[in-house]
Amino acid sequence: MLVKILGSAAGGGFPQWNCACQNCADVRRGIPGLTPRSQSSVAVSAEGDNWCLLNTSPDLRQQIALYPAFAPAPEKGARNTPIKSVVLTNADVDHIAGLLNLREGQPFSIYASARILAALKDNPVFNVLNPDVVRRIPIEHGEIFEPDGCPGLSVELFTVPGKVALYLENPDAGPNFGSDEGDVVGLKLVDKTAGRFACYVPGCAAVDDRFKDWMAGASLLLFDGTLYADQEMIEQGLSQKSGHRMGHISMSGDEGSIAQLADARVERRIFTHINNSNPVLREQSAERRAVEASDWEVAEDGMEIRF
Repeated sequence: MLVKILGSAAGGGFPQWNCACQNCADVRRGIPGLTPRSQSSVAVSAEGDNWCLLNTSPDLRQQIALYPAFAPAPEKGARNTPIKSVVLTNADVDHIAGLLNLREGQPFSIYASARILAALKDNPVFNVLNPDVVRRIPIEHGEIFEPDGCPGLSVELFTVPGKVALYLENPDAGPNFGSDEGDVVGLKLVDKTAGRFACYVPGCAAVDDRFKDWMAGASLLLFDGTLYADQEMIEQGLSQKSGHRMGHISMSGDEGSIAQLADARVERRIFTHINNSNPVLREQSAERRAVEASDWEVAEDGMEIRF
């Protein structure tokens, strides 16, 4: 299986267009040890010719253009693509806006929970993806499916703790803002020939034993790396919201992902969906050293993982 990290940043990318935090200011200045990143998206293929996209960031057009394997083949006609399917893990803008880049009458299939597909249905702008051409297929928790056009690959959808997309929050619905099961999901990606699998979870609010059992034995875990510390955006004057309020578990602390997943049976673990405020973006930072000492890696755009 080949996993390609197209974009490794959280919403807004790195640097974020309107952000003057120290990380964003320094990466614009070209300070060594800081690398720009586009917004979160991944591509996966079991055989390297046909591809399934996992989320579609607003930067998707640029991400596709940078990767030669996604180019249409002239011998296959005027319009074609090796991108056959899309699977969505939530309805956040940074994961669905890129669908609009795929609007040229090209057949492909979109897989997601019913909650996520309902968000697309309720926004008429996504009607540019003609339902007669682009199928929308609801998938339930625990369901295993084979994405259209991607031989050798199967996917299992698994609901994880999280929060409904910001633009769908209902302030009158109590402390969870109307969030429900299916708003955030993780994916198990299985190479049917080799029998090995990866787990992709770019958004997650908490880790429990059920979650660790689901990922046990994975060759690769791509996991929510939005924040290093729960209060970091508040402390940097970037937001009034903690990581917990945004539906993201932090890397550090007793309740953070490094500690909670320390005993997880996973061969390789990589943080992705990294916010511009996160100090691990600095390659020489103490936080980056702490992450790497805990046997985690920090994703960069263009990373390829084969297993």
